[in-house]
Amino acid sequence: MQLSAAPYEERLTAPRTWWLISFLVGVSMALVLLPFGTLPMLGGLAGGTAVAAVAASSYGSVRIRVVGDSLIAGEAKIPLAALGEAEVLDAEEARAWRTYKADPRAFLLLRAYIPTALRVEVTDPQDPTPYLYLSTREPERLAQALRAGKPA
Repeated sequence: MQLSAAPYEERLTAPRTWWLISFLVGVSMALVLLPFGTLPMLGGLAGGTAVAAVAASSYGSVRIRVVGDSLIAGEAKIPLAALGEAEVLDAEEARAWRTYKADPRAFLLLRAYIPTALRVEVTDPQDPTPYLYLSTREPERLAQALRAGKPA
């Protein structure tokens, strides 16, 4: 089966400040290695920055896609037929569903630096997961893609 172009695709990239923090980690490593000379200091700057940047990039490389008849959120792949209503959450409501309204059985694709989210009911009776919580910068567009991709 050939999959068509994704009607929705989003990469949850790390914010710009994390890249500045990665550079500051490199500066810290350079300062630690400064007593050993110039070359170790430059190595610490390059190595510390690279390690911190890889960590920031890997955390920010999570993708949410609606492809064919499936929702792919991070490592999870869920058929659209097993999903119910999608609820767009503004910043306040998203915070509530991340904290005191949260169900421990829910699937959370959570990125705290993204204020908005989408909450999608799971209707499959075999699945113990009550809902999916997906951090997204465009919750309306994701909800629309889920509705458009559902079987009639």
